[in-house]
Order: sequence, then structure tokens, then C-alpha cells
Amino acid sequence: MERAVNEIQYEVADGIATITLHRPDKLNAFTHVMRGELIEAFDAADADDEVRVVIVTGAGRGFCAGADLSHGAGTFDHAAGDERARARWESGEVDGVPRDGGGTVALRIAASRKPVIGAINGAAVGVGVTMTLPMDVRIAASSARFGFVFARRGIIPEAASTWFLPRVVGISQAMEWVATGRIFSAEEALSGRLVSRVVPDEELLPAARTLAREIADNTSGVSVAVARQLLWGMLGADDPWEAHRLDSLGMNRLGAMADAAEGVSAFLEKRPARFPLSPSADFPEFVPRWPSRPGGT
Repeated sequence: MERAVNEIQYEVADGIATITLHRPDKLNAFTHVMRGELIEAFDAADADDEVRVVIVTGAGRGFCAGADLSHGAGTFDHAAGDERARARWESGEVDGVPRDGGGTVALRIAASRKPVIGAINGAAVGVGVTMTLPMDVRIAASSARFGFVFARRGIIPEAASTWFLPRVVGISQAMEWVATGRIFSAEEALSGRLVSRVVPDEELLPAARTLAREIADNTSGVSVAVARQLLWGMLGADDPWEAHRLDSLGMNRLGAMADAAEGVSAFLEKRPARFPLSPSADFPEFVPRWPSRPGGT
């Protein structure tokens, strides 16, 4: 299945949804249109029980070169920009100011019930790298280049990256990349734990798809969805007792469900498992919503 969209491509095949940022003539620079289409794509993936894994990549020579700067000096000035420039901000406010558009994408990715793999080719700069931080696995092509360039543009890291980046790479590495704003290589991204591996350019999508197939073919969608929510959510827990509480609930509830019976039976019978449950219908109620909004809304 492929849907016609303006600035991304969305395709589902064999249980894998592939989202391709698709402004190749602009190095896939981020716009308000792309923001909306990315959110819609993750909504579609979550609603489709045929989708087990999501891959995000970029068309052409780059993943995403950052925000579209075609509006010039007022690109990031909500008050001074024209109507189209202001549309890059999400409707609604936080503390009386418009919501950052990149943050709405990052938080939607974070809330995904399907694991998300970033297949990063070429430039991933500004929002082009911060949007990848809530993805569960990032694989880089050897040509990939990264940059948290915000201080060089007179702004700050967005897309909730001040929460995500230190948790992914540690505070010292995060601060070095953010304070310098410099562009760095795929190998440096690997040594700094921003990506899990670096592969030759031509092997990038095959490597991402191989990992996606391993998940889609061998695991319970409900188990993966619950584990994803708990692993990310517990990064903010005060101590391991909260994890123990939720783990205990999870083992009790999921252990009594059909996927657990099928998983054990398949193992004992030495055959592939055929898990019957789906994340859309069978996601258990005990799992806290993550990311949670203030006031629980």
C-alpha cells in the first residue's frame, strides 16, 4: 500500500511501514507540511495492525538538512513571520507560546506503539537529527553527517531534544555537540552512541529491513508495544521500584493472555509462533501513557 502525499512517502509492505522524507531537491528540509504528514503517517502506522515496524529514511542525498530557511531571517520568529512561516508552529500553546513544530513530531514518534528504526543517509542536521532521537534504533550510512547546529543559528535545540539527547548519549557528549554546533561524521556518531551501527551506503536500507524483519517475524506485537512504552517511560522514574511495580503487572496480565500461551507452545513444539493479539485491540490498560502531558491530558 502506498499513499499519495506531498512531502513524505508512506508505504507498507510485509508488515513494515517505510516513511521516506521526500523533498530531495531541498535535502528534505523540514516544513510545516512535512510536520503534519509525519504525524499522520505515525497515526496510520499505529492504527494498522499489519504494521509491526516503522522505518524512517530520506530520499536522495540526505536524510534531512534541517528546517527550511527559505523565509530568511524571520524563519524562527513566529510574530514577525508571514502566515505560511507561522504555520510551522503547531496550533495550541505551551506556557502561552506556540508549540514547536519539531517537538510535535518528536513526541508523536515517542508515543508510537510500533518500534521505529531510523535509516539515516547523508545530512541529518538540526531538526533532521533531533527528530530521530525518539526513534528506537538509528542506523547510519557511512556518508551520514550530523549536526546540532542550533547555537550557530542563535536558537536552542528543539523537538524535546534537551530531554532525549542526554539520555541517549550522556550529558557530556550532548553538551559538546550542542555547544559547538559542529557537523560530525557517522563514525563519531557511532562512538558517541548516537547510532547503533554504521554501514556502507548501499547497505543502509537492507540493514534496516533485516532488523525490521527480525522483529516482525518473531515477536508479539503487544509485547513489543508494552516493552517500548515501559523502557522509554522508566527513563524518568525516580527509582527501580516503579519499574518493578509495572513489570509485575505486565507479567501478570500478559502472562494470562493468548500471546504468552502461543509463544510458549511454539517454543515447545519447535515451530514459528503465530501471535493472535494486536496492539490496537489488546494493549493493556495498566501501561501509563508515555509521553504524558501535564495534567494527564
